[in-house]
Amino acid sequence: MWAIVGLGLGYMTPTVVFDTFGMVARDTDNVVPAAYLVALVVMVFTAISYGKISSAIPSAGSAYTYVRESIHPNLGFMVGWTSLIDYVLLPMVNCLIIRSYLEALFPDIPGWIWVVLYCVLVTSIIYLTMRGTSNLNMILLVFSIVVMIVFVVLVIAQLMRGEGAATVASMTPFFHDGATMGAVLMGATIVCFSFIGFDAVTMYAEEAKDPKIMPKAILLTVLLGGAIFLIAGYLSQLRFPDWNEFAPDGDMQFVEDSTLPIIGNLVGGPVLMAVLTAAGFCATLASGLASHASVSRMLLVMGRNNVLPQKAFGYINPRTHTPTFNIVLVGAISLLAIPFTLELIAAWINFGALIAFTFVNISVIAWFAVRKGRRKTPADIFNFIVMPGIGMVLTGLLWANLHEDALRGGLVWTAIGIVYLAIITRGFRKKVVAFDENQAVTGFNKVVKVPVDES
Repeated sequence: MWAIVGLGLGYMTPTVVFDTFGMVARDTDNVVPAAYLVALVVMVFTAISYGKISSAIPSAGSAYTYVRESIHPNLGFMVGWTSLIDYVLLPMVNCLIIRSYLEALFPDIPGWIWVVLYCVLVTSIIYLTMRGTSNLNMILLVFSIVVMIVFVVLVIAQLMRGEGAATVASMTPFFHDGATMGAVLMGATIVCFSFIGFDAVTMYAEEAKDPKIMPKAILLTVLLGGAIFLIAGYLSQLRFPDWNEFAPDGDMQFVEDSTLPIIGNLVGGPVLMAVLTAAGFCATLASGLASHASVSRMLLVMGRNNVLPQKAFGYINPRTHTPTFNIVLVGAISLLAIPFTLELIAAWINFGALIAFTFVNISVIAWFAVRKGRRKTPADIFNFIVMPGIGMVLTGLLWANLHEDALRGGLVWTAIGIVYLAIITRGFRKKVVAFDENQAVTGFNKVVKVPVDES
């Protein structure tokens, strides 16, 4: 169970709390921990629903799989289609964060150079091999948490010396006269991005020694990740009561991109800046490799099943055994990190993630209460209708508070998906083909040899 929790925390990348701190502090009027607390409550309800449905449908999969099995294949396809936004844009987010780190360390070098170098490096590595980075993931996770502990100790010491809010115990980071619930909800939609990844542990359902541990592993991942974000966000808010500290001379670029290097420099000078940036850099690079490989693999499955044009998306390079077209395509899309900001791309990703989370809650109701008829006792009504119903409402509420550009872009993408679904199902008359992430597609899969009858 703890190995699965570790993988989930690695996907979440704990240092991301510092990357988005500046923009969340600005949008919430300096109540970042309040935004994390609201997001954590929403994610707990959703995590409970993930646990229930992953136990009932223990095959490795995602929100797409659960909606397809519990409600309808076409609706499952649309949930998977909106999730493609997450898959395709996550590599770009990692690129944006890396760009911010390197710009802070080497301010005289144009940012676009780092974007190009990063995209070429990651694309080349994935082009040659798609083997996993799970061992590296655990090492980087431990390193990141150790660095964050050092950060916490330094901040507490500075607060006790009278810096920042000059106290380690205050409710101001959670609410004050200038803060509004609307602003907190808007901030919560941003920090939901920090939690993306806890649901990734459902991919290990088939590898768990006992599928019964999955609900506990999913919930523990959310609670531990949320605790890390809350502690780091709370102390950072006390140390930096006003977000304007991150925008010298009114330069909003420092707020819209990662504020991790700035926080490190202000708390511990160049040394902590370098160490904290190194922790963030390593974790982000590992996440970038994993997300790049993941979306390339998902596009490959869709290509193999003719959900996307098979000739291009279903092609496997016979020499490298990798889907080279998909890998290069994702690398090319990541180059868009040159003009975009972390704030906007994170909002687009949250569009797909919140849609997926909402429908996981709905799928619990559909599977247990409707399909299995578990709605006759008070316990069943509470577990399979009330709890997922609350999760559905809460995730829907966050979705409604997304950035306007994210809503417009996401709705356009959804409309394209509906049209595309109508085409491949011949006007919704044909059953859509599945494209599970765990489907065997690469040259590294085990193949059972069938003996040939030579007679």
